[in-house]
Amino acid sequence: MVSSNNTNNTPELNFMLYSKSAEYAIQALIYLAEIKPDKPVMISEIAEAYNIPYQFLAKIVQTLVKQRLVVATRGRNGGINLAREAKDIFINQIINAVDGPPPEKEQCVIGLDECSDVTPCPLHHKWAPIRSQIREMLSEEHLDDLAHRVIEKRKLMHS
Repeated sequence: MVSSNNTNNTPELNFMLYSKSAEYAIQALIYLAEIKPDKPVMISEIAEAYNIPYQFLAKIVQTLVKQRLVVATRGRNGGINLAREAKDIFINQIINAVDGPPPEKEQCVIGLDECSDVTPCPLHHKWAPIRSQIREMLSEEHLDDLAHRVIEKRKLMHS
């Protein structure tokens, strides 16, 4: 995807590592980890906080409930809460819950059919270690750390 919002007339690439659904799921769970609610939080509150379309987030939450990352409470005081401690939920678990597990066969960064150490694409040897580092980072980052960093970011933005 190329964006033309920059001013120097060079294309700006917006490279997605996961779907918009996974991005919204991560944001919603960070919100829950950040506020540490003592009662369920309404989906509309999260949608408003992160400017996420309500119906889209409601659908994502259904998946998160099925994957046991959040628990839902019905009724007048209903909403959602994390299913376990924020320090026990890792970003790769959220992505895999929403987008499905990573493909068995590595996908080529430039979209070629065949790309491996034996038949590499032009970027394979540069991309393979980056891909490994990203996967490692996503499997080590948990919601509790991210929530604390979001709080710190907000403090910096408002100071």
